[in-house]
Amino acid sequence: MNKTFRDYGLDMLRIISICGVVAIHVFGLRVGSEAKEGRGWWAAVAIDIGFIWVVPVFVMISGALLLGSRQAISAPMNFYGKRASRLVPALIIWNAVYLIGVRIWMRHEELSGARVLQLIYDGSVFTQLYFLWLIVGLYAITPILATFFAEASQRRVLVTAGVFLAATVLAYMAPGILGYFEVSRPISTNIFTYWIPFVGYFVAGYALRSVRLRGIALIAVSIVTAALIVFTIWHFGHRGVFPWADRLFSISYLGAGVAAMAIGVFVVGLSVSKFIKVPDRAGTVLVSLSNASFGVFLVHLVIFETIRLNVPAVLAADSFPAIAVAYIVTLLGSFLVSLIALKVPLLRRVF
Repeated sequence: MNKTFRDYGLDMLRIISICGVVAIHVFGLRVGSEAKEGRGWWAAVAIDIGFIWVVPVFVMISGALLLGSRQAISAPMNFYGKRASRLVPALIIWNAVYLIGVRIWMRHEELSGARVLQLIYDGSVFTQLYFLWLIVGLYAITPILATFFAEASQRRVLVTAGVFLAATVLAYMAPGILGYFEVSRPISTNIFTYWIPFVGYFVAGYALRSVRLRGIALIAVSIVTAALIVFTIWHFGHRGVFPWADRLFSISYLGAGVAAMAIGVFVVGLSVSKFIKVPDRAGTVLVSLSNASFGVFLVHLVIFETIRLNVPAVLAADSFPAIAVAYIVTLLGSFLVSLIALKVPLLRRVF
């Protein structure tokens, strides 16, 4: 009897990506502090900006897994029901946790009714919660895209991903270009539109899900991707040196350089994973950690905020060692909470 082996590439990417998300939120505190100098600051920048590709890659992973779904094509209402049963409780509970638990109880913020409505509409109740609205939008269009791609050639999928990504990159490049002419046209999003700029990444994940590079091609793409990451880190710390780069290559999830970087990481990550032999027991651990990543995403800022408000060295944000320890504690604590929650039926619905 032949044994079916799981391709752990997406699991590995998801675990690395969630570690990067936590790193961005923790080390970003040091990056944004007033003391913007020294080895500690540059180390924080290298970690923070070096992981800027994680959110696009998360979206690409979702596209790789969802856009080939038979259920999304044959039974879209069942598809919606299954996703809503997890996302709707998570939206309600985690917005309440961060609004009441973190902002009001822990931070002692005084929030008017109008301010609460603004935070909810903007998807900014807390740093990472916009992503839930982003995923809701992408889930909503999944049956449409899956049906469109059901009998499509690889070329059609690639062209569709390229068109969406190009349109997004140009749209987010335009405000920088207009800035040269002293025209201010910032792009704003809300809970109804967060998903739109990420459709390109979503489709790209599906288009590239089976691409596996080898030999010279893998080495070349790895070098280019690494060079993009290094340049982006350098560029962040030296803004003003190349004004044209500041305008054209915004350091954001939707910037041209970050888009290329995310595609490179996705393809290289999946390609390299093919060379890694994962024993059954290690595979079980990988899958468990991968499944826990959503819960880590949701809970980690509760844990980090608790540390930040109670550890003076972290609150001051001027000590790289203190921030590094806070990162380790936050990451491990978040995985522990999420893994435990996934074993509890009631908690599993919001993790």
